[in-house]
Amino acid sequence: MKMRKFAIVVFLMVSVAFSAFAQKTEVSFWTWRPEDTAQYKVLLASFEKQNPGITVKITDFKNTEYNTILSAALAGGSGPDVFQSRAYGGLETFAQSGYMEALDKWVPELKNFNKAPLGGATSIKDGKVYGVPFASQTLFVYYNKKIYKELGLKVPETWDQFIANCAAIKKAGYQALANGGKDGWTLEVMMGAIGPNWYGANDFFDAVVKGKTNFQDPKFQLAIEKMKELTPFMPDLYMGVAYTDAQASFFNEMAGHFIGGSFEAGYFSQMNPKLDYDVFAAPTAKAGDPHYVSVYADGNFSMNAGSKNKDAAAKLLRFFAGKETGDFFIKELKQVSAVPGVDTSSSPYISKVLSLQKYNTPYIFLVGFRYNQPTGSVLFQSAIQGYLGGTISAADVSKQVQEGIATYYAPFKK
Repeated sequence: MKMRKFAIVVFLMVSVAFSAFAQKTEVSFWTWRPEDTAQYKVLLASFEKQNPGITVKITDFKNTEYNTILSAALAGGSGPDVFQSRAYGGLETFAQSGYMEALDKWVPELKNFNKAPLGGATSIKDGKVYGVPFASQTLFVYYNKKIYKELGLKVPETWDQFIANCAAIKKAGYQALANGGKDGWTLEVMMGAIGPNWYGANDFFDAVVKGKTNFQDPKFQLAIEKMKELTPFMPDLYMGVAYTDAQASFFNEMAGHFIGGSFEAGYFSQMNPKLDYDVFAAPTAKAGDPHYVSVYADGNFSMNAGSKNKDAAAKLLRFFAGKETGDFFIKELKQVSAVPGVDTSSSPYISKVLSLQKYNTPYIFLVGFRYNQPTGSVLFQSAIQGYLGGTISAADVSKQVQEGIATYYAPFKK
């Protein structure tokens, strides 16, 4: 009898343990940042510890292929439960296709987020929030402090000083500028970094959005021409140099400058912890002029409307909206977190980025002209590759962008 009771107890214990194991829910999470996957796994391990009934499987994809793969998966009913989503027009496309779950009722923490990052997560058509904003990004110039010190260079304030620094670095046998032109989106980033100080920053942005000017404005064309002035300092055969090649040139200390976004810092430090770098806002025409930087909401964490694990997915999203994730973005990824109330003072780099945002302007095509096809970004990226490759003129770039957007943008039809 005792043996029988013992057997029953053991059976019940095993059944309970098996039942608990069987009830574990796996949440799939997709990202476009393979560079950050190792850090994300540490963050997600903390989430799993706090939520023992849930495991998270992370999958990363190359950023230029991500949207295509994600769209196909969501349309086919096999997409992830939670995924990184683009902001502004990129979010709108997925939200209005019915692939995203509105998060207003799932993530109450969203009511505490600032208006600016929420703008990149909110549909302009229905006003609903479809993502948890994760970071804002700023576009500027990275420079190698060791090379600057070796050559006795100072951080440039004017464009002429910047060109002189590039010439000195090239003469010394280094690459003056790591950037190449193979990936069109990186050229849009370059324009976002250096362009505002030539086309007029917020004054131009406000005017072009309202249709009071257009992209054939001489000031915008001048900004395009300034990009061409950088090509003598880019790598040999620069139109064949990819984004990853440019990154490697900079973090391997082969190049003096890299024009990019604040999102690069974490990866640079990861790949070369000894890399001594800093950043500056792109130079201006005249000394004393304000140095504008383009700023934008980078992206969001969103829920698949077709997810079969919405309760578990919501727990992950609420975790992403919390302080631990905010601290993670600042300390591990070196990005300006969108989570409200996060302490930024512990990071000198983040403090520097925030100081550069004193004079900020929207990242023009991303914020204003990605809501319809062909997007301003697609038009500009293709045209600027043609210009830097020597097949079309700066005036042609302006014309192609303007005519493409004018096919649907009402203020340009007046």
